[in-house]
Amino acid sequence: LHNHGSWRPKPLLDTARLTLSFNSWHRKNHQDSQALWKHEAVQKYLETLSKEYQQVSHLLSADSLNDFEQRTLRRRWADLSPIAAAFQEIKEAEREVQELEAMCTELDSRDEKQLLELALEEKESLDKKMNMLCRKLFQLLVPKEKYDRSPVILEVTAGRTTGGDICQQFTKEMFEMYQSYADYKRWTFDIVNYTPAEIGGLHHAAAHISGENVYRHLKYEGGTHRVQRIPETGLSSRMQRIHTGTMSVIVLPQPEEVDVKVDPKDLRIDTFRARGAGGQHVNKTDSAVRIVHLPTGLAVECQQERSQQLNKEIALRTLRAKLYQQILEKQLSQEQSARKLQLGTRAQSERIRTYNFTQDRVTDHRISYDARNIKEILSGKEALDKLINRLLEFAEIEAVTQYLENLQTLEGGG
Repeated sequence: LHNHGSWRPKPLLDTARLTLSFNSWHRKNHQDSQALWKHEAVQKYLETLSKEYQQVSHLLSADSLNDFEQRTLRRRWADLSPIAAAFQEIKEAEREVQELEAMCTELDSRDEKQLLELALEEKESLDKKMNMLCRKLFQLLVPKEKYDRSPVILEVTAGRTTGGDICQQFTKEMFEMYQSYADYKRWTFDIVNYTPAEIGGLHHAAAHISGENVYRHLKYEGGTHRVQRIPETGLSSRMQRIHTGTMSVIVLPQPEEVDVKVDPKDLRIDTFRARGAGGQHVNKTDSAVRIVHLPTGLAVECQQERSQQLNKEIALRTLRAKLYQQILEKQLSQEQSARKLQLGTRAQSERIRTYNFTQDRVTDHRISYDARNIKEILSGKEALDKLINRLLEFAEIEAVTQYLENLQTLEGGG
Protein backbone atom coordinates (compact mmCIF):
# COMPACT_ATOMS: atom_id res chain seq x y z
CA LEU A 1 0.00 0.00 0.00
CA HIS A 2 2.80 2.36 0.77
CA ASN A 3 6.09 1.84 -1.05
CA HIS A 4 9.07 4.19 -1.27
CA GLY A 5 7.09 7.14 0.05
CA SER A 6 4.38 6.95 -2.65
CA TRP A 7 0.93 5.39 -2.71
CA ARG A 8 -0.97 4.28 -5.78
CA PRO A 9 -4.72 3.72 -5.45
CA LYS A 10 -6.27 0.63 -6.96
CA PRO A 11 -9.07 1.47 -9.37
CA LEU A 12 -12.64 0.81 -8.37
CA LEU A 13 -14.87 -1.28 -10.57
CA ASP A 14 -13.86 0.61 -13.69
CA THR A 15 -13.12 -1.10 -16.96
CA ALA A 16 -12.84 1.16 -19.99
CA ARG A 17 -16.56 1.07 -20.70
CA LEU A 18 -18.88 -1.34 -18.86
CA THR A 19 -21.93 -1.92 -21.02
CA LEU A 20 -24.93 -4.14 -20.47
CA SER A 21 -24.85 -7.34 -22.53
CA PHE A 22 -28.38 -8.64 -22.19
CA ASN A 23 -27.66 -11.54 -24.55
CA SER A 24 -25.39 -13.17 -21.97
CA TRP A 25 -28.07 -12.86 -19.32
CA HIS A 26 -29.74 -16.16 -20.24
CA ARG A 27 -27.06 -18.16 -18.42
CA LYS A 28 -27.96 -16.39 -15.16
CA ASN A 29 -31.45 -15.07 -15.69
CA HIS A 30 -32.60 -16.01 -12.19
CA GLN A 31 -29.81 -14.05 -10.56
CA ASP A 32 -30.69 -11.20 -8.21
CA SER A 33 -28.72 -8.77 -6.06
CA GLN A 34 -28.66 -11.09 -3.04
CA ALA A 35 -27.54 -14.07 -5.11
CA LEU A 36 -24.66 -12.05 -6.53
CA TRP A 37 -23.74 -10.78 -3.06
CA LYS A 38 -23.15 -14.38 -1.94
CA HIS A 39 -20.80 -15.07 -4.86
CA GLU A 40 -17.30 -15.94 -3.64
CA ALA A 41 -15.61 -13.51 -6.04
CA VAL A 42 -17.84 -10.66 -4.86
CA GLN A 43 -17.08 -11.40 -1.20
CA LYS A 44 -13.36 -11.54 -1.92
CA TYR A 45 -13.43 -8.27 -3.86
CA LEU A 46 -15.42 -6.45 -1.17
CA GLU A 47 -13.21 -7.78 1.62
CA THR A 48 -10.22 -6.40 -0.29
CA LEU A 49 -11.87 -2.99 -0.63
CA SER A 50 -12.87 -3.01 3.05
CA LYS A 51 -9.27 -3.73 4.13
CA GLU A 52 -8.00 -1.05 1.79
CA TYR A 53 -10.45 1.43 3.33
CA GLN A 54 -9.12 0.63 6.81
CA GLN A 55 -5.52 1.02 5.61
CA VAL A 56 -6.27 4.34 3.88
CA SER A 57 -8.02 5.61 7.03
CA HIS A 58 -4.97 4.63 9.09
CA LEU A 59 -2.55 6.30 6.65
CA LEU A 60 -4.55 9.53 6.69
CA SER A 61 -3.87 9.88 10.40
CA ALA A 62 -0.09 9.79 9.83
CA ASP A 63 1.95 13.01 9.92
CA SER A 64 4.57 11.87 7.43
CA LEU A 65 2.50 12.39 4.25
CA ASN A 66 3.12 15.24 1.88
CA ASP A 67 0.31 17.33 0.34
CA PHE A 68 0.09 15.23 -2.82
CA GLU A 69 -0.21 11.98 -0.87
CA GLN A 70 -2.82 13.55 1.42
CA ARG A 71 -4.96 14.65 -1.55
CA THR A 72 -4.63 11.24 -3.25
CA LEU A 73 -5.56 9.38 -0.09
CA ARG A 74 -8.53 11.64 0.62
CA ARG A 75 -9.91 11.04 -2.88
CA ARG A 76 -9.52 7.30 -2.42
CA TRP A 77 -11.07 7.47 1.05
CA ALA A 78 -14.07 9.34 -0.41
CA ASP A 79 -14.46 6.58 -3.05
CA LEU A 80 -14.20 3.73 -0.57
CA SER A 81 -16.13 5.18 2.38
CA PRO A 82 -19.71 4.63 1.09
CA ILE A 83 -18.78 1.15 -0.19
CA ALA A 84 -17.27 0.13 3.15
CA ALA A 85 -20.34 1.49 4.99
CA ALA A 86 -22.76 -0.39 2.71
CA PHE A 87 -20.65 -3.55 3.07
CA GLN A 88 -20.90 -3.39 6.87
CA GLU A 89 -24.65 -2.68 6.71
CA ILE A 90 -25.21 -5.82 4.65
CA LYS A 91 -23.02 -7.90 6.97
CA GLU A 92 -25.10 -6.72 9.95
CA ALA A 93 -28.41 -7.43 8.16
CA GLU A 94 -27.07 -10.86 7.19
CA ARG A 95 -26.32 -11.65 10.85
CA GLU A 96 -29.88 -10.64 11.78
CA VAL A 97 -31.28 -12.95 9.07
CA GLN A 98 -29.17 -15.87 10.33
CA GLU A 99 -30.34 -15.30 13.92
CA LEU A 100 -33.97 -15.23 12.78
CA GLU A 101 -33.53 -18.40 10.72
CA ALA A 102 -32.13 -20.18 13.78
CA MET A 103 -35.08 -18.92 15.84
CA CYS A 104 -37.56 -20.12 13.19
CA THR A 105 -36.04 -23.61 13.27
CA GLU A 106 -36.46 -23.78 17.05
CA LEU A 107 -40.01 -22.40 16.97
CA ASP A 108 -40.99 -24.81 14.23
CA SER A 109 -39.86 -27.77 16.32
CA ARG A 110 -41.94 -26.53 19.27
CA ASP A 111 -44.93 -25.84 17.03
CA GLU A 112 -45.30 -22.27 18.36
CA LYS A 113 -47.28 -21.06 15.36
CA GLN A 114 -48.01 -17.47 16.34
CA LEU A 115 -44.39 -16.67 17.18
CA LEU A 116 -43.28 -18.48 14.05
CA GLU A 117 -45.56 -16.33 11.88
CA LEU A 118 -44.17 -13.15 13.46
CA ALA A 119 -40.61 -14.37 12.93
CA LEU A 120 -41.32 -15.22 9.29
CA GLU A 121 -42.80 -11.75 8.71
CA GLU A 122 -39.68 -10.20 10.21
CA LYS A 123 -37.51 -12.42 8.00
CA GLU A 124 -39.42 -11.30 4.90
CA SER A 125 -38.87 -7.68 5.92
CA LEU A 126 -35.16 -8.33 6.44
CA ASP A 127 -34.91 -10.06 3.04
CA LYS A 128 -36.31 -6.94 1.37
CA LYS A 129 -33.86 -4.81 3.33
CA MET A 130 -30.99 -7.08 2.26
CA ASN A 131 -31.97 -6.82 -1.40
CA MET A 132 -32.22 -3.02 -1.13
CA LEU A 133 -28.80 -2.80 0.56
CA CYS A 134 -27.21 -5.13 -2.00
CA ARG A 135 -28.58 -3.06 -4.84
CA LYS A 136 -27.32 0.12 -3.17
CA LEU A 137 -23.86 -1.47 -2.91
CA PHE A 138 -23.76 -2.52 -6.57
CA GLN A 139 -24.90 0.94 -7.64
CA LEU A 140 -21.86 2.28 -5.78
CA LEU A 141 -19.56 -0.25 -7.46
CA VAL A 142 -20.77 0.22 -11.03
CA PRO A 143 -19.31 3.34 -12.66
CA LYS A 144 -21.92 5.94 -13.53
CA GLU A 145 -22.37 6.37 -17.25
CA LYS A 146 -21.27 9.76 -18.45
CA TYR A 147 -24.71 10.78 -19.67
CA ASP A 148 -26.95 9.20 -17.01
CA ARG A 149 -28.02 12.63 -15.75
CA SER A 150 -28.53 14.08 -19.24
CA PRO A 151 -31.83 15.02 -20.86
CA VAL A 152 -32.75 13.00 -23.95
CA ILE A 153 -34.26 13.15 -27.39
CA LEU A 154 -36.80 10.30 -27.57
CA GLU A 155 -38.06 9.28 -31.01
CA VAL A 156 -40.81 6.80 -31.88
CA THR A 157 -41.43 5.43 -35.39
CA ALA A 158 -44.14 3.06 -36.61
CA GLY A 159 -42.96 -0.17 -38.26
CA ARG A 160 -42.92 0.06 -42.04
CA THR A 161 -43.35 -3.55 -43.07
CA THR A 162 -45.67 -5.35 -40.66
CA GLY A 163 -49.02 -4.74 -39.06
CA GLY A 164 -50.29 -1.78 -41.08
CA ASP A 165 -52.57 0.49 -39.06
CA ILE A 166 -51.95 -1.51 -35.89
CA CYS A 167 -48.32 -0.28 -35.86
CA GLN A 168 -49.37 3.35 -36.08
CA GLN A 169 -51.96 3.03 -33.32
CA PHE A 170 -49.44 1.26 -31.09
CA THR A 171 -46.82 3.94 -31.81
CA LYS A 172 -49.26 6.59 -30.61
CA GLU A 173 -49.97 4.61 -27.41
CA MET A 174 -46.25 4.20 -26.74
CA PHE A 175 -45.52 7.91 -27.25
CA GLU A 176 -48.36 8.77 -24.85
CA MET A 177 -46.98 6.20 -22.39
CA TYR A 178 -43.60 7.96 -22.30
CA GLN A 179 -45.34 11.32 -21.99
CA SER A 180 -47.27 10.02 -18.97
CA TYR A 181 -44.09 8.49 -17.52
CA ALA A 182 -42.36 11.86 -17.79
CA ASP A 183 -45.25 13.41 -15.88
CA TYR A 184 -45.06 10.60 -13.27
CA LYS A 185 -41.31 11.27 -12.80
CA ARG A 186 -41.92 15.06 -12.81
CA TRP A 187 -39.81 15.55 -15.91
CA THR A 188 -40.40 18.12 -18.66
CA PHE A 189 -41.71 16.62 -21.92
CA ASP A 190 -41.52 18.93 -24.95
CA ILE A 191 -42.81 17.59 -28.27
CA VAL A 192 -40.51 18.70 -31.11
CA ASN A 193 -42.02 16.71 -33.96
CA TYR A 194 -45.36 14.94 -34.43
CA THR A 195 -46.45 13.25 -37.68
CA PRO A 196 -49.91 11.70 -37.22
CA ALA A 197 -51.31 8.90 -39.36
CA GLU A 198 -54.56 9.26 -41.28
CA ILE A 199 -56.56 6.83 -39.11
CA GLY A 200 -55.77 8.25 -35.71
CA GLY A 201 -52.37 6.65 -35.20
CA LEU A 202 -48.85 8.04 -35.37
CA HIS A 203 -46.14 7.68 -38.02
CA HIS A 204 -43.31 9.38 -36.13
CA ALA A 205 -42.78 11.70 -33.19
CA ALA A 206 -39.92 13.10 -31.16
CA ALA A 207 -39.71 14.79 -27.77
CA HIS A 208 -37.08 16.51 -25.67
CA ILE A 209 -37.27 15.16 -22.09
CA SER A 210 -35.40 16.84 -19.25
CA GLY A 211 -35.29 16.29 -15.50
CA GLU A 212 -33.46 14.19 -12.93
CA ASN A 213 -31.55 11.17 -14.33
CA VAL A 214 -33.67 11.01 -17.49
CA TYR A 215 -31.17 9.10 -19.64
CA ARG A 216 -30.45 6.63 -16.83
CA HIS A 217 -34.09 5.59 -16.70
CA LEU A 218 -34.81 5.60 -20.45
CA LYS A 219 -31.57 4.28 -21.99
CA TYR A 220 -32.82 0.68 -22.15
CA GLU A 221 -36.13 1.65 -23.77
CA GLY A 222 -34.43 2.03 -27.14
CA GLY A 223 -35.14 -0.80 -29.57
CA THR A 224 -37.94 -2.61 -31.37
CA HIS A 225 -41.19 -3.05 -29.45
CA ARG A 226 -43.68 -5.64 -30.73
CA VAL A 227 -47.46 -5.59 -30.31
CA GLN A 228 -49.88 -8.52 -30.64
CA ARG A 229 -53.57 -7.67 -30.59
CA ILE A 230 -56.92 -8.20 -32.30
CA PRO A 231 -57.91 -5.06 -34.29
CA GLU A 232 -60.95 -3.20 -32.98
CA THR A 233 -62.65 -3.03 -36.38
CA GLY A 234 -62.73 -4.94 -39.66
CA LEU A 235 -62.76 -8.59 -40.68
CA SER A 236 -59.92 -9.54 -38.33
CA SER A 237 -61.92 -8.13 -35.44
CA ARG A 238 -64.94 -10.26 -36.29
CA MET A 239 -62.78 -13.35 -36.82
CA GLN A 240 -60.77 -12.68 -33.64
CA ARG A 241 -57.56 -12.85 -35.67
CA ILE A 242 -54.42 -11.65 -33.88
CA HIS A 243 -52.30 -9.12 -35.77
CA THR A 244 -48.62 -8.49 -35.04
CA GLY A 245 -46.89 -5.15 -35.53
CA THR A 246 -43.75 -3.31 -34.46
CA MET A 247 -42.55 0.18 -33.67
CA SER A 248 -39.10 1.45 -32.76
CA VAL A 249 -37.86 3.71 -29.98
CA ILE A 250 -34.58 5.64 -30.08
CA VAL A 251 -33.23 7.36 -26.98
CA LEU A 252 -30.33 9.78 -27.51
CA PRO A 253 -28.63 11.52 -24.58
CA GLN A 254 -28.42 15.28 -25.00
CA PRO A 255 -25.69 16.81 -22.85
CA GLU A 256 -26.58 20.29 -21.65
CA GLU A 257 -23.64 21.82 -23.48
CA VAL A 258 -23.11 20.19 -26.86
CA ASP A 259 -20.09 21.81 -28.48
CA VAL A 260 -20.64 20.86 -32.11
CA LYS A 261 -19.76 23.40 -34.78
CA VAL A 262 -22.41 23.65 -37.48
CA ASP A 263 -21.60 25.76 -40.55
CA PRO A 264 -24.74 27.61 -41.74
CA LYS A 265 -23.61 26.89 -45.33
CA ASP A 266 -24.09 23.17 -44.60
CA LEU A 267 -27.76 23.61 -43.69
CA ARG A 268 -30.91 23.61 -45.79
CA ILE A 269 -33.79 25.12 -43.85
CA ASP A 270 -37.38 24.58 -45.02
CA THR A 271 -40.57 25.90 -43.45
CA PHE A 272 -44.03 24.35 -43.66
CA ARG A 273 -47.36 24.39 -41.92
CA ALA A 274 -47.60 22.45 -38.66
CA ARG A 275 -49.80 19.37 -38.59
CA GLY A 276 -51.44 17.33 -35.87
CA ALA A 277 -52.50 18.38 -32.39
CA GLY A 278 -51.01 21.79 -31.74
CA GLY A 279 -53.61 24.48 -31.15
CA GLN A 280 -55.30 27.08 -33.35
CA HIS A 281 -52.16 27.99 -35.28
CA VAL A 282 -51.97 24.53 -36.91
CA ASN A 283 -52.22 24.66 -40.72
CA LYS A 284 -52.52 28.48 -40.68
CA THR A 285 -48.89 29.63 -40.64
CA ASP A 286 -45.58 28.25 -41.89
CA SER A 287 -44.21 27.99 -38.36
CA ALA A 288 -42.83 24.45 -38.58
CA VAL A 289 -39.15 24.09 -39.48
CA ARG A 290 -37.17 21.30 -41.14
CA ILE A 291 -33.36 21.48 -41.13
CA VAL A 292 -31.22 19.18 -43.29
CA HIS A 293 -27.48 18.87 -42.56
CA LEU A 294 -26.19 18.44 -46.12
CA PRO A 295 -22.80 16.75 -45.37
CA THR A 296 -24.43 13.94 -43.36
CA GLY A 297 -27.99 13.94 -44.67
CA LEU A 298 -29.36 14.23 -41.12
CA ALA A 299 -32.78 15.89 -41.03
CA VAL A 300 -34.72 17.21 -38.04
CA GLU A 301 -38.12 18.85 -37.73
CA CYS A 302 -39.78 20.99 -35.07
CA GLN A 303 -43.35 22.26 -34.93
CA GLN A 304 -43.66 22.64 -31.18
CA GLU A 305 -43.88 26.45 -30.98
CA ARG A 306 -45.99 29.07 -32.72
CA SER A 307 -42.83 31.02 -33.48
CA GLN A 308 -40.81 29.92 -36.50
CA GLN A 309 -37.65 31.29 -34.84
CA LEU A 310 -38.18 29.23 -31.68
CA ASN A 311 -38.82 26.11 -33.75
CA LYS A 312 -35.60 26.80 -35.65
CA GLU A 313 -33.61 27.07 -32.39
CA ILE A 314 -35.07 23.81 -31.05
CA ALA A 315 -34.40 22.02 -34.36
CA LEU A 316 -30.78 23.25 -34.35
CA ARG A 317 -30.36 21.96 -30.78
CA THR A 318 -31.74 18.57 -31.80
CA LEU A 319 -29.48 18.48 -34.86
CA ARG A 320 -26.43 19.21 -32.71
CA ALA A 321 -27.43 16.36 -30.36
CA LYS A 322 -27.65 13.95 -33.31
CA LEU A 323 -24.33 15.11 -34.73
CA TYR A 324 -22.81 14.71 -31.27
CA GLN A 325 -24.22 11.19 -31.13
CA GLN A 326 -22.43 10.41 -34.41
CA ILE A 327 -19.17 11.65 -32.89
CA LEU A 328 -19.69 9.39 -29.87
CA GLU A 329 -20.41 6.41 -32.10
CA LYS A 330 -17.18 6.98 -34.02
CA GLN A 331 -15.30 7.07 -30.72
CA LEU A 332 -16.92 3.74 -29.80
CA SER A 333 -16.28 2.11 -33.16
CA GLN A 334 -15.10 -1.08 -31.43
CA GLU A 335 -18.61 -1.53 -30.05
CA GLN A 336 -22.00 -1.72 -31.69
CA SER A 337 -23.14 1.87 -32.06
CA ALA A 338 -25.86 3.11 -29.70
CA ARG A 339 -28.23 4.00 -32.51
CA LYS A 340 -27.77 0.72 -34.38
CA LEU A 341 -28.10 -1.23 -31.13
CA GLN A 342 -31.44 0.44 -30.43
CA LEU A 343 -32.89 0.60 -33.93
CA GLY A 344 -31.50 -2.54 -35.56
CA THR A 345 -33.39 -3.44 -38.72
CA ARG A 346 -36.80 -3.17 -37.05
CA ALA A 347 -37.19 -6.90 -37.61
CA GLN A 348 -39.38 -8.76 -35.13
CA SER A 349 -36.48 -11.08 -34.33
CA GLU A 350 -34.67 -8.08 -32.80
CA ARG A 351 -37.55 -7.09 -30.52
CA ILE A 352 -36.69 -6.10 -26.97
CA ARG A 353 -40.24 -6.23 -25.61
CA THR A 354 -43.61 -7.71 -26.60
CA TYR A 355 -47.01 -6.29 -25.62
CA ASN A 356 -49.50 -9.14 -25.99
CA PHE A 357 -52.99 -7.68 -25.58
CA THR A 358 -54.81 -11.01 -25.97
CA GLN A 359 -52.91 -12.44 -22.97
CA ASP A 360 -52.72 -9.10 -21.12
CA ARG A 361 -48.96 -9.54 -20.76
CA VAL A 362 -45.81 -7.49 -21.36
CA THR A 363 -42.60 -9.48 -21.80
CA ASP A 364 -39.11 -7.97 -21.76
CA HIS A 365 -37.07 -10.54 -23.68
CA ARG A 366 -33.67 -9.30 -22.48
CA ILE A 367 -34.33 -10.25 -18.87
CA SER A 368 -37.12 -12.83 -19.31
CA TYR A 369 -39.46 -10.65 -17.27
CA ASP A 370 -43.27 -10.82 -17.54
CA ALA A 371 -45.65 -8.16 -16.27
CA ARG A 372 -49.42 -8.48 -16.28
CA ASN A 373 -51.97 -5.72 -16.97
CA ILE A 374 -50.89 -3.94 -20.16
CA LYS A 375 -53.12 -0.96 -19.36
CA GLU A 376 -51.11 -0.34 -16.18
CA ILE A 377 -47.84 -0.41 -18.16
CA LEU A 378 -49.21 1.89 -20.89
CA SER A 379 -50.49 4.33 -18.27
CA GLY A 380 -46.81 5.20 -17.78
CA LYS A 381 -46.84 5.14 -14.00
CA GLU A 382 -45.86 2.72 -11.24
CA ALA A 383 -45.99 -0.49 -13.32
CA LEU A 384 -43.70 0.93 -16.03
CA ASP A 385 -41.37 2.38 -13.39
CA LYS A 386 -41.13 -1.07 -11.77
CA LEU A 387 -40.21 -2.65 -15.12
CA ILE A 388 -37.59 0.02 -15.85
CA ASN A 389 -36.07 -0.36 -12.38
CA ARG A 390 -35.91 -4.12 -12.89
CA LEU A 391 -33.92 -3.49 -16.07
CA LEU A 392 -31.57 -1.14 -14.22
CA GLU A 393 -31.02 -3.67 -11.43
CA PHE A 394 -30.22 -6.43 -13.91
CA ALA A 395 -27.86 -4.06 -15.74
CA GLU A 396 -25.97 -3.38 -12.50
CA ILE A 397 -25.73 -7.10 -11.72
CA GLU A 398 -24.57 -7.87 -15.25
CA ALA A 399 -21.91 -5.14 -15.07
CA VAL A 400 -20.56 -6.41 -11.73
CA THR A 401 -20.64 -10.03 -12.96
CA GLN A 402 -18.83 -9.10 -16.18
CA TYR A 403 -16.15 -7.20 -14.26
CA LEU A 404 -15.55 -10.06 -11.82
CA GLU A 405 -15.34 -12.59 -14.65
CA ASN A 406 -12.73 -10.38 -16.35
CA LEU A 407 -10.86 -10.07 -13.04
CA GLN A 408 -10.84 -13.84 -12.51
CA THR A 409 -9.58 -14.36 -16.08
CA LEU A 410 -6.72 -11.91 -15.50
CA GLU A 411 -5.83 -13.46 -12.14
CA GLY A 412 -5.87 -16.92 -13.71
CA GLY A 413 -3.61 -15.73 -16.53
CA GLY A 414 -6.32 -16.47 -19.08
